[in-house]
Amino acid sequence: MSLTSALNTAQGIFNNTGTQSSVVSNNISNAGNKDYVRRQAMLTTSLNGAQVVKIDRAQEDALLRQYLKSSSQDSAQQTLLSGLEDLKSIMGGNDYETSPSTYLGVFQQKLQAFRTTPGSTVAAQGAITAAQDVANSLNNASTSVQDVRASADKQIATAVDTLNTLLSQFETANNAVKTATATGADPSSALDEREKALKQISQIVGVSATTRDNNDMVLSTSDGTILFETIPRTVTFQAKDAYNATIAGNSVYIDGVALPRGSGSTATGQGSLQSLLQIRDEIAPNFQKQLDEIARGLVSLFKEQSTSGTPAYVTGLFTWSGDTVEAGSTAVAGMASTITVSSTVITSQGGDPMRLRDGGVNADGVVNNPTHLSGYTTDLDSLYNALGSDIDFDPATGTTAGFDTSTGIDSNVSIMEYATNSLGWLEQYRSNATTAAENTSAALSRSDEAYSNETGVNLDEELTLLLDIEQSYKAATKILNAVDEMLKSLLDIAS
Repeated sequence: MSLTSALNTAQGIFNNTGTQSSVVSNNISNAGNKDYVRRQAMLTTSLNGAQVVKIDRAQEDALLRQYLKSSSQDSAQQTLLSGLEDLKSIMGGNDYETSPSTYLGVFQQKLQAFRTTPGSTVAAQGAITAAQDVANSLNNASTSVQDVRASADKQIATAVDTLNTLLSQFETANNAVKTATATGADPSSALDEREKALKQISQIVGVSATTRDNNDMVLSTSDGTILFETIPRTVTFQAKDAYNATIAGNSVYIDGVALPRGSGSTATGQGSLQSLLQIRDEIAPNFQKQLDEIARGLVSLFKEQSTSGTPAYVTGLFTWSGDTVEAGSTAVAGMASTITVSSTVITSQGGDPMRLRDGGVNADGVVNNPTHLSGYTTDLDSLYNALGSDIDFDPATGTTAGFDTSTGIDSNVSIMEYATNSLGWLEQYRSNATTAAENTSAALSRSDEAYSNETGVNLDEELTLLLDIEQSYKAATKILNAVDEMLKSLLDIAS
């Protein structure tokens, strides 16, 4: 080997180790960055020695696709579970102490106490107070359910704004990737930024990525709607200021195509948006219908015969804003929000609680105990028995799309059982969603771990590689020292 060749070899080693140490140092400094993908300086050998030909990025497309899918599924499931937990909290948490079912049980007990001592004003007042508690619980629950819908609507608006921002960031990163790839520059940093945006997008909406020439990427939703192709597609949504049982929410549109909502306790949706739509437009409205059916059942059970005969019946102990007794078995939207106890039996409003015993709560001409006998219990017995008798409820309130119909609410049961079954429906839905959330969380954790193992920075590996680079550097210095000694010897001979 000539001295010139030896010097060129040493220079090549210095160049290579400099690049390699720079790459390793950059890896180590980003060891805690979840959005950084490890780099590696790739060497090739030829007659002229080894040289760095490119900086390779540890990209794993298959694992990334699996991660994006797991991320979308987990985001959808966790969002769904959060909404169900909000509905459960409306009912008073684990013990459901503020639920209509709980207050109905107390009311039944107070009504039993009144029929046992029909001459007691205290017992009468106790029954009326318990009835007011039932009505108030339905009012409060109805308001809270609509608050859950309004909250979901606001979260949808926020998610849509965030999605549009992320798509804009994705466009910037994608353009940088295309430019770097086309010009032969290193696109690693731009790829990291694009992947970071892609991961965040997957939490909002299910996304599928396809790579074209020059590393250009096209994004579509899980149902095939184009989300990004050269430029971002517009995602639009018009939020509502407030909600009640009669108001339907607006759809989310991606490039003019409505995004479908998720369904089932094991969310079929991908990303948080579809689960928020499911909560707002399916689960909460269905639960509202169940509350409305409890209210309709109470009004119907405590109705009184009309004095005029047209209509045949009028509202009795329980009335509502419509002030009618609804025939048939169809839920009346928002009935639970306005149900109340008739003022004619409320002492503080000038009423007489004994009207419940004697009859004629709202129909003055229909008084079954006109002489106000203290031992009269016929009407109280009838009302008490009615609470345990089967009646027809709207069968549409017992099931939800994607939910096991066998676990829905029986449409021909007593109002007491219906109210209890309503809680059972919510609890089973929530329980199933909890199990599914644990599964999606575990799947995401495994996907994240697998992807990180392949693309993340392992400090032990990087430090070991740094030691190898150090050895290469030392070898180059030894070559350089040897050449230096040989040149000195030649100069000494020449002199």
